[in-house]
Amino acid sequence: MPSLSVRKIEVETLSLLRQQAAMHGVSMEEEVRRIIKQSVSTPECLGDMAVRLFSPLYGSGDALQVPKREMYEPISFQ
Repeated sequence: MPSLSVRKIEVETLSLLRQQAAMHGVSMEEEVRRIIKQSVSTPECLGDMAVRLFSPLYGSGDALQVPKREMYEPISFQ
């Protein structure tokens, strides 16, 4: 598998990368791999995302719970 070297990374950037990798429980090298993969991957199409989120065939099957609307009387300015 090919490798990549990156030079002249600012100390602050490297420190933030180290912290982010620790939060995700992975090495810095793995964190960089994930960041690069995410940045060059094709984003999910909006329609696919809607099906995944709202279709019972693809989602958890739980119906979307919408609270009942409360009706208010209009404000009178007289």
